[in-house]
Amino acid sequence: MKVGFIGIGVMGHSIAGHLLDAGHEVHVYNRTKAKADAIVARGAIWQDTPWDVTAASEVVFSMVGYPKDVEEIYYGENGVFHGDVTGKILVDMTTSTPTLAEKIAKTAAEKGAEAMDAPVSGGDLGAKNATLTIMCGGEPAVFDKLLPLFQVMGKTYTLHGPAGKGQHTKMANQIMIAGTMTGMTEMLVYAKAAGLDMPKVIQTLAGGSASNWSMENYGPRILKEDYSAGFFVKHFIKDLKIALDEAQKMSLDLPATNLACQLYERLAAAGHDNDGTQALIKLWWEQ
Repeated sequence: MKVGFIGIGVMGHSIAGHLLDAGHEVHVYNRTKAKADAIVARGAIWQDTPWDVTAASEVVFSMVGYPKDVEEIYYGENGVFHGDVTGKILVDMTTSTPTLAEKIAKTAAEKGAEAMDAPVSGGDLGAKNATLTIMCGGEPAVFDKLLPLFQVMGKTYTLHGPAGKGQHTKMANQIMIAGTMTGMTEMLVYAKAAGLDMPKVIQTLAGGSASNWSMENYGPRILKEDYSAGFFVKHFIKDLKIALDEAQKMSLDLPATNLACQLYERLAAAGHDNDGTQALIKLWWEQ
């Protein structure tokens, strides 16, 4: 297929690479062109605007930073909706708002296209290893058309309902991750203060009911003082704020998620917004 990918970041680069490896013709655009140089060298075709990617593709994926970026690449000058999109499938993999996902789907339908929100979980390792969890919102027929592509980039892909439901599912995911990240961090702080063998503690807990993805993947990175971003602190704050905003619309109080958001905002204010989410430990270990 002719596949477009808008947003060649930490995860987008790997996902586009898997599509290339599967034999698809991949057209790419990124706001900073240099970040796409490596994927272009592997055979992807550079396009100068999101619209150029769309015009050259049957299916267009997007994965950018913030809802405002999604709005820009779809509705801005030379955006995805700049020209005729009849018959195309538009898939936004950004963690964005359910409201924007619904808006994109409505616009796509009005223009003769199909759309799906498909945010993912699994971070940089999931993207690199093609083991992402993909949470979809849209029509069943569109999901079926996209399934061969999802199988190239992930190991779990589920349709959760109409447009916006993929984003709601991602919010549920981020609420869960907020708890595991704060739990993992406080566990390490406690274990270190108690003079325990840290790798041995992680190994032991991973074999019991305390086992979780955050600890098993980010715990070892913390012990190596590797705070590189598989998922940026600034993007996690964005996600948690979306989750809390959606919760408020449903008259829900989520105190643990709210506290996690406050902790990450403290971390960002200390200058660590471009670190990975595992840098939360710095609130304790750098003091």
